[in-house]
Amino acid sequence: MKCIWWLGTLCLALILTAAAQEQEGESAPRPALHAFTAIRAGTLIDGKSDTPRHDQIILIRGNRIDSISDAASTKIPAGANVIDLSHATVLPGLIDSHTHIFLQGEDPAEGGYDANILKYPLALRTARATVSARRALEQGFTTLRDLETEGAGYGDVGIKEAIEGGYIPGPRLFVVTLAISTTGGYPLEGYAPELTMPKGVQIIDGPVEARKAAREQLDHGADWIKVYMTHRSWVGKNGELVSQPTLTLEEIKAIVDETHGWGKKVACHAYNGIGLQRALDGGCDSIEHGLQMTDAQIAQMVKQGTWYCPTLSVYYLDWAPADTPAGQRDRLRASLHGPTFRKALQAGVKIVFGTDMGGIPWTEPIAQEFPRMVELGMSPMDAIKAATSRAADMLDVAGQIGVVAPGAFADIVAVPGDPLHDITQLGKVQFVMKDGKVFKQ
Repeated sequence: MKCIWWLGTLCLALILTAAAQEQEGESAPRPALHAFTAIRAGTLIDGKSDTPRHDQIILIRGNRIDSISDAASTKIPAGANVIDLSHATVLPGLIDSHTHIFLQGEDPAEGGYDANILKYPLALRTARATVSARRALEQGFTTLRDLETEGAGYGDVGIKEAIEGGYIPGPRLFVVTLAISTTGGYPLEGYAPELTMPKGVQIIDGPVEARKAAREQLDHGADWIKVYMTHRSWVGKNGELVSQPTLTLEEIKAIVDETHGWGKKVACHAYNGIGLQRALDGGCDSIEHGLQMTDAQIAQMVKQGTWYCPTLSVYYLDWAPADTPAGQRDRLRASLHGPTFRKALQAGVKIVFGTDMGGIPWTEPIAQEFPRMVELGMSPMDAIKAATSRAADMLDVAGQIGVVAPGAFADIVAVPGDPLHDITQLGKVQFVMKDGKVFKQ
C-alpha cells in the first residue's frame, strides 16, 4: 500500500511540476500576435479624398490599417515588414458591383447560356467559379457583388464560405443567390411546351410567392435580393427600344418590404420603360443596366437615393449582324445607354462601377469598364470612387472597404502609373493585398 501511495504521490508531483512549467512558459513575454506591415506609397489615392497624397507610409497591423502618415515624419516600427511601392500609385482594393462568377461568357458555339444548366454539372460550374473569383482578385478587385448564380442554386454562398474559410483565394463576396423573375421572364425558353424546363432564376407569380421567395433566399444566405423587372427587349414599330416588364408593382413592393425588413437591399435588373418605372416606384435600391431612363426617372432616382450600376462595356460586345432584329436591338441599346449615363452623371445620380463579368468572359480584363465611364464624361477620380468608397457605401460597409484609412480592412492595390492621367493604368495592377495578406507582388 505504501508503494502504491508513493507512486501516486510521485505522479501527482510530476503533473503539478509540468503544469507549473507550462504556466510559467505562458506568462513569459511572447512576440506580438500581429506584427506591423509598412507600405511605402509613392502616390496614394485613398478612395475618399479628391486629391492624391505623395510619399506616404501605410501602417498595417493584422488585417486592418493602423495609420497613414507622411514618410518624412514617420518612424517605422522595428521588425515591421516593409513593402516598397514608392514608385507606384497605391489605391484601395477595387469593387466590382455587378458580376456573375458562375457564368463564363457563354459562347454560342458551345451551347450558349442553356449549356450551363443542361450540360455542365454543378461541380464543374463551381470549379470554374473559383477560377473566376481568383482572376478577379489577381486584377485587384478585392470585393465583388455577385448578382446571381444562373441556375447554380446557392453555390455563391458556398464559394463565399470557402473564401472566408481560407480554402480558396478570392475577393470578399456579397451574393444574391438565385434572383427572382416571373413566368415568361427568364430562360430556359423555346423548348417544347410539354417539357418543364429548369430556369436560371426562381420564378414567382403574385405578391405572396414573391415575398416567400425573398424569405427563402435571405434565409439561405443572400446578402442582397435581385429581381428582373424587365426581360427580353426589341426594336418597336417606331424604332424605339421596348422591354418586356416582368414583376407587377405589388410583387416588387412585397419583395422590397420583406428584404428591407431583414436589413438587406434589392437590386433591380431594368432596361427601360414600364419595368424600370415599377422598380423605382417599388423602392428598389439599385438599378442595374438602366439602358434608357427618362429625365423624370433620373430625378426620381436622385430623390430616392437609388444607386445606378450601368455596366456599359458589355453592351458594346458581341453584337448580332446589323441586318437582323437582334443586331438592330443590340445597336439601339448601346446608342441609348451612353446618353442615359451622361444624364444620370450630370443629375447627380449615385453611380457605382459594375461590369456584368460572366456575361463578358472572365478571361477579359475587368478594368475595361473604367475607360468607358471616363469617355462618357466621368472624371478619372470619380470613376475610381465608383469602384471604391461609393461602392462600399452602397454595400453598407463605408469606412471598412473601398478606402485606405485607419480602421479599414487592409485591402490595397498598386499600379505602375498615374490613373488620374491614364485611366487604363487600372488594368495594370501589379500588387494586391487583401485582408492584410499579400496575394500578388
